[in-house]
Amino acid sequence: MCGLVAIIGRPGRPVERPVLERMSEVIRHRGPDGDGLVVDGSVGLAHRRLAILDPAAGAQPMTVEGVTLVHNGEVYNYVELRRELQALGRTFATGTDTEVILHAYLAWGPAFVERLNGMFAFVLHDPQKGVVLVARDRFGVKPLYLHRTADRWMFASEIKALLAHPEVPAHPDPESLHDYVTFQYVLGDATLFAGIRKVQPGHVLVLDLPSFSVQERAYWEPDFEVDAYHTEAYFVDRLRDLLIDTVGLQMRSDVPVGAYLSGGLDSSLVTTLASRFVSGPIETFTGAFSEGPEFDESPYARLVADAVGARSFVVRPTEADLIDLLPRLVWHMDEPAAGPGLFPQYMVSRAAATRVKVCLGGQGGDEIFGGYARYVVAYLEQALKGAIFASNEEGEHIVSLSSILPNLPFLRAYVPMLSSFWARGAFCDMDQRYFALIDRSEGQLDGLSADFRRAHDRAATFGRFQQVFQNPQTRSYYNKMVHYDLVAGLPALLQVEDRVSMACSLESRVPLLDHRMVELVTRMPPAMKFRGAEMKYILKRAIADLLPTAIVDRKDKMGFPVPLHLWAKNRAGDFFRDVLLSQTCRQRGLFDPAAIEALLTNERAFGRRLWGLLNLELWCQTFLDGDADTALTS
Repeated sequence: MCGLVAIIGRPGRPVERPVLERMSEVIRHRGPDGDGLVVDGSVGLAHRRLAILDPAAGAQPMTVEGVTLVHNGEVYNYVELRRELQALGRTFATGTDTEVILHAYLAWGPAFVERLNGMFAFVLHDPQKGVVLVARDRFGVKPLYLHRTADRWMFASEIKALLAHPEVPAHPDPESLHDYVTFQYVLGDATLFAGIRKVQPGHVLVLDLPSFSVQERAYWEPDFEVDAYHTEAYFVDRLRDLLIDTVGLQMRSDVPVGAYLSGGLDSSLVTTLASRFVSGPIETFTGAFSEGPEFDESPYARLVADAVGARSFVVRPTEADLIDLLPRLVWHMDEPAAGPGLFPQYMVSRAAATRVKVCLGGQGGDEIFGGYARYVVAYLEQALKGAIFASNEEGEHIVSLSSILPNLPFLRAYVPMLSSFWARGAFCDMDQRYFALIDRSEGQLDGLSADFRRAHDRAATFGRFQQVFQNPQTRSYYNKMVHYDLVAGLPALLQVEDRVSMACSLESRVPLLDHRMVELVTRMPPAMKFRGAEMKYILKRAIADLLPTAIVDRKDKMGFPVPLHLWAKNRAGDFFRDVLLSQTCRQRGLFDPAAIEALLTNERAFGRRLWGLLNLELWCQTFLDGDADTALTS
């Protein structure tokens, strides 16, 4: 887990070393264990290292047979790949996965990336062939951004490193801003900065240096072609085997490894399996608030920790911590964050970093295994629609009204979602109804100016959503929802995962996003995965005997709620007012001051309207008003 910067210029346009050094310095928090920089004419590569494998060796940029690489992340199957490469006669000087990537390229060419199992983003320069190869892992666990001018390609692990280049302006992208207001993330490869985009997950770019042209291809995408041949018993056995194998792979490290433990099904499973691969007690890290039981899952976490004999640590973030840390967190995030959970997540990461250097978590489980309550809400409406109109849009009855009834208690804590959903209509097309479930603009727009509201084109935003949602391979409603969340919503959560951990120089790993396991689950028949609208049905079948019954049978998973509405009435309220009602904010003209005043006193429990607007204004102050590459770095 590291950070990288790369500048690739046209032939005859040499890279300016001081500029590359400045860009690298901005992301020094990503790699406190070492740094390196190489300039070869029009190609410059810089690296910040967090040493996990073979800490005494493996400095980057690394060069083998004239090919140079900067790499961020971990290739978990590097041991197996190294054996294959050694059988081909290749010899290794280090025990790192970085060297494996270089030898794999030299042995197998650009297609080698399809053999990698891991989280990674890298830039590889082959001067003999006159190419630069750029790639990102299948799910985008590791970030990589790019900016292109007429004469340069620039890549970096964080946007702020790109902004440190004198040719990269910090201008907002209007379309992306409307995406953020709607979803609290940006769709596709866009970012909130005009001219800066993401290298898409599962993509490879090959830059031809002599012609200064590029070819881009997707080497992987989720496969939802249904496997109707295998039985449920086969899928359950195969899933269990893969869960054990992937956690074992991701426990590979030459430094201490711990686990995030929230008390939910996913983190409890990862912790339980990880405990099998350590010689002593595994160390676990849990976040909770002291404002009441509705903000505290630590009893469930303690149940799991006791069951596996873990050494557990509980972090209790406070209102004062939020006031102190939020501006810095906005800087670390690069873009406004997807939800207030990033704050306690950072606090837990910071605590973990004092004990371990790698931490495993359960991120991705909700997207892969169908763990969102909105899926149950969506199918409740579908079941009612089918019962009333004797119809079925999917061609196969995945969930009926009678089969869904036992799982409706899961919705007890989601009455506000149900009220909002039904208030927006009923029985429309599936894409319109799921858009209604994830559209947050109703609350966000109220706090924005009249000019912004007039410019907000909901139909255009819905059109961008449709392009993702209406994947031709996803015939069932369930697969459409899961596919959308996997390729659109998950990247925003992984951005949080990366930034809050790297802000603390901690490597965060997400075993549930092993592509082999995802490919198995996406191809399962939807009715098998979501039987009776039971969330994570197939996962529970595979692992029920591994966890305490109280964890498997939980119907009150919280999702790291933050008592923001309570704090807004206390000392934090003054901080929120200073940000959202300041003269700078008023002059910007983006918000409606009267609506902000009302929201500060009337934010609902677990609401995200205040959080969304607060983050947006802090982002404007940090990146649009100031010098973003040096802000908050002292």
